[in-house]
Amino acid sequence: MIKKEYTNGEITVVWQPGLCIHSGVCFHSLPEVFKPRDQPWIQMEKSDSATIEATINACPSGALSLKVAADMQKNDISNNAELPKVKIMTDGPIRLMGACMVTLPDGTIVEKPNGVAICRCGGSASYPFCDSSHKTNGFKG
Repeated sequence: MIKKEYTNGEITVVWQPGLCIHSGVCFHSLPEVFKPRDQPWIQMEKSDSATIEATINACPSGALSLKVAADMQKNDISNNAELPKVKIMTDGPIRLMGACMVTLPDGTIVEKPNGVAICRCGGSASYPFCDSSHKTNGFKG
């Protein structure tokens, strides 16, 4: 899986384009940093670390995640003892918020340090992960 990293020295944003469901949360929330038509598309110098972190934490697919220079264990799933938070999105995916591990049917374990959107419509090309197919296939639920 492709991973790209962007850093400002304090935090590093990790982008996994294969997980992106193109919800637009990043560029609608922080358009001065997240510019999908520019290269590089993430411009870390355009905002402070806390603001960027808040936007990354709102990513519904987990395609954007963080590494923090001062605390690289922040997103270490094995150290996260909090209870999971799950949100059922209206006419959309199940959103698992916070660090989690997803075990796929073939036994592959996928770590999601910032959560993940799980498909409920059955139409995702990247099942079990949501790819926003629910927006075009008429899923209601």
